[in-house]
Amino acid sequence: MLRIKKLDKFIAKQFGLLFIGTFFICQFVLMMQFLWKYVDELIGKGLTMDVLAQFFWYMSLMLVPQALPLAILLSSLIAFGNLGESSELTAIKAAGISLMQAFRSLIVIVALICLGSFYFQNVIGPNANMSFSRLLLSMKQKSPELEIPEGVFYDGIPGCNLYVQKKDLTTGMLYGVMIYKMTNSYEDAAIILADSGMLQSTAEKKHLLLTLYSGEWFENMKSQQMARGAGVPYRRETFAKKKIVLDFDSDFNVADASALSNNARGKSLRQINLDVDSLSHVYDSVGHVFYNDAKRLYYVSESINKADSMRALKMASTRTYSFDSIYNRLAADKKLDAINRALGRVRSEMNDLDFKGMLTADGDRLIRQHKIEAINKFSVALQCLLFFFIGAPLGAIIRKGGLGVPVIISVLVFIVFFIFDNSGYRMARGGMWTIWFGKGIALAVLTPLAVFFTYKANNDSVVFNMDFYRNFFMKLLGLRMKRSIYRKDVIINDPQYAADAEELVRINADITAYAHENNLLIAPNPIKVFFKYSPDHTIEGISERMEAVIEDLSNTKDKLILSRLNDYPFMTVRAHTRPFEHKWLNVVAAIIVPVGAFLYLRMWRFRLRLLRDLRAIKQANDAIIERIGEMRQLGK
Repeated sequence: MLRIKKLDKFIAKQFGLLFIGTFFICQFVLMMQFLWKYVDELIGKGLTMDVLAQFFWYMSLMLVPQALPLAILLSSLIAFGNLGESSELTAIKAAGISLMQAFRSLIVIVALICLGSFYFQNVIGPNANMSFSRLLLSMKQKSPELEIPEGVFYDGIPGCNLYVQKKDLTTGMLYGVMIYKMTNSYEDAAIILADSGMLQSTAEKKHLLLTLYSGEWFENMKSQQMARGAGVPYRRETFAKKKIVLDFDSDFNVADASALSNNARGKSLRQINLDVDSLSHVYDSVGHVFYNDAKRLYYVSESINKADSMRALKMASTRTYSFDSIYNRLAADKKLDAINRALGRVRSEMNDLDFKGMLTADGDRLIRQHKIEAINKFSVALQCLLFFFIGAPLGAIIRKGGLGVPVIISVLVFIVFFIFDNSGYRMARGGMWTIWFGKGIALAVLTPLAVFFTYKANNDSVVFNMDFYRNFFMKLLGLRMKRSIYRKDVIINDPQYAADAEELVRINADITAYAHENNLLIAPNPIKVFFKYSPDHTIEGISERMEAVIEDLSNTKDKLILSRLNDYPFMTVRAHTRPFEHKWLNVVAAIIVPVGAFLYLRMWRFRLRLLRDLRAIKQANDAIIERIGEMRQLGK
């Protein structure tokens, strides 16, 4: 019998509350970003509240699958960051429970969310997408006076083609107006030119009132032609102001969705598979038709056999048979006719191939879009699981809760994922990459990252410990931290001043002897550095003895001694002798001359710094020895 433990309930509760909150936050952010794309379709259209409610409702349903992975990433980061910050995660591990055991309840919950995301995309999402597309199409057709562009002909008004050179958005005035108005036929078309005008909807929203200023009206009236031999009646009118009423029902009506039948996002997985088969069958048939046309074109007569072909090839290969000579024997008009016929046929074939290529390219694009959408239903669902195994381990490693660091990390992870996913989608849609590779590259890139974070978190790694990286780079660049010793509030053992003073005297003597034996100002021998390495035990011993004295004297209450202890530098006891610990690395560095030269100069720099450190140690030793002598005289 499956038994749910209290720890699982506790972690699930912590995650669940955060997931609900972050889901609505992510949903709101995505809706605002999506709304910004269509804000021009909403402003100034006079849409009623029920239409706007439908718009936002369908939009929210479409964006649910995208909000789920982001909410899981952010909520898992915050949940385990809070547990780590409050030391609850440490208590869980101290009780013998591994991190993967703490994850198990959330793994089940996230797996259920993945299934829910797939169901949502396959059942609810397509209907919402199709309804949203129909709604958006209808909104674009509402109030066309606000849709008229500048510099191009607009055909959104039935029976008219309207051209506007410039438009004033503040006053609504149109300048440089040209109108092609069709009545019964193209023969009766009217051309209207005006310096300016204004287009407004009537109160009942059934007509458009077009007011024109300073213009001319040209119109053919072929329908009023009296006799067969008579000319076509023609009318020209010049006006200072003219009002034209155009029939247009600008009340909101849901547009026909027949034009949206190729919308792959508005279909379930079953519909996509059926449509891919249908599209493949149709365009395969088109390809066979094109192939048969090419055969009929290039193989004019089926009576031509192999022998005829070989005879023609033999004639063309002989030196006596030349197309140029045949062409030169033609008359000038025949030459021109032959060239024109050849060019005409080439142009015809090029146009035919362009048209056929356009048809097949459209078919390939539709098929790719359907296949991309089919894979997208699975990849978006798997994002939930992937983002959980990135967010939860990162929260356990960083141990920072709240909305600060987790939000920054979530944004960075999502940006990386979005770059790879969007790039793969565009390359797959354009046919440059295969579909499975384009849609799977983002998951393939971040999956090793999720495995790495989970492994590091399960082993209590310091992968995000800033002190570790700071010490590493300071060591790499040869930087040192300054010693900081302060007076202790509670002292258990008082310092052994006499023994420490004697030890400092001996250290000074050893430093003096070392300086006489080793001239640190002179560059070291490269052979000894890279090939005949010998450790410097003298400096190692001096450093260990000095640290022991500093540790003992740090228990003092004397402010002068504490001040002098902070003058002692942190010594590097090996960097002045060789670049690396392993001999073979030093040999390789010597073979690679540029690297070896850099490391050699770096080591020489450490020798000079060691010389300065030894002088600073002697000065600090003399000051402390003198202070200890004063304290003994005062009887402290």
